[in-house]
Amino acid sequence: MSTTMTANHWADAKCAKAFWSQSELPVFHALTADTLAAAYPDAATAAGKRVLDLGCGGGTLTRGLWERSAGAVGGILGVDYAAANAQRYEKLAAELHAVGRIAFDAVNFSHGLPTLPSADFDCVLSGLSITYAEHYDEAAGRWTQQAYDGLFHEVFRVLKPGGRFAFSVNVPNPSWWTVGLTSVFGALRRSPKPLRLLKNLNRMNRYGRWLKRQADLGRFHYLPAEQVAAKLAAAGFTAIGHTLSYAGQAFVFHADKPVGGAS
Repeated sequence: MSTTMTANHWADAKCAKAFWSQSELPVFHALTADTLAAAYPDAATAAGKRVLDLGCGGGTLTRGLWERSAGAVGGILGVDYAAANAQRYEKLAAELHAVGRIAFDAVNFSHGLPTLPSADFDCVLSGLSITYAEHYDEAAGRWTQQAYDGLFHEVFRVLKPGGRFAFSVNVPNPSWWTVGLTSVFGALRRSPKPLRLLKNLNRMNRYGRWLKRQADLGRFHYLPAEQVAAKLAAAGFTAIGHTLSYAGQAFVFHADKPVGGAS
């Protein structure tokens, strides 16, 4: 494989910081709200819960859950491949007066979640992230879905029995322009730094083209909803359901670990 082919921009600070601007888009606000509602339809039930934000980025879901529960959530651990997100989380924890209850760890979840204990979380959240679990089979000379499938099993393992997995994934062949054009003008009017937002939106679009090229090679996984549901079932999840969000460009799934589910 060439260096260009194997480079993973998700680890780059520039990429991470560009995608922080997603939180300024109204369609992303809707996606965040839909994901949190899938996790805790009644916000009061989040009180005292320990939550993992998987592929957390700049912490949009973490902030949303904290505010939705009025700070009653037990604690949130954000994990992400990009170490640059640590500074974002440090600032977020201070801003929300949640130091010690909101934390960050740099984790490449393509290799699973080996540092996290089994049955430790009441809920796992993820926003447009698990698609990018990657595995290259050197012997076969191709990308596979091994890391993607394995991540479902790892989420099942770290959830407590009765716990919930709520996450979003892009639809097959997602249109980044549809996402941008749906809300960019309103976002630019409201943004305190519209030129920075415009610059980051352009960067996100460039990274989006890279993501789709890599998906065409089998590296990343924009799958039909029925395939995602089948993978969840194969990992042991039940009560699986999904809705459309993100201007029709993402599925929001929810799935439960049975009360009698083995770790």
